Amino acid sequence: MSLDQRIEQTDGICGGKPRIVGHRITVQDVVVWHERLGWSVDQIASEYDLSLADVYAALAYYFAHREEIDRSIEESRAFIEKIKTEQSSEQTELLAEDG
Repeated sequence: MSLDQRIEQTDGICGGKPRIVGHRITVQDVVVWHERLGWSVDQIASEYDLSLADVYAALAYYFAHREEIDRSIEESRAFIEKIKTEQSSEQTELLAEDG
């Protein structure tokens, strides 16, 4: 099975992000676990019931599309930070109203 048979993108599934065929595990997920959290390929495969070939295919896809996926990771991180800030502001306002 080739790389293009292991990674797919489908509108409406995982936000249209590239993912491992037959799973809802995105290339971005694999990259974060491997590159940012330091998990080994074996660890990722074992933890998520993937073949080593699936994990290596996701990493190969990442290196072929690095700029696009890094941008997506940064957008996700920024979105999470925005939500955290908004929730913190709302909690502060509620506490001020109660106090």
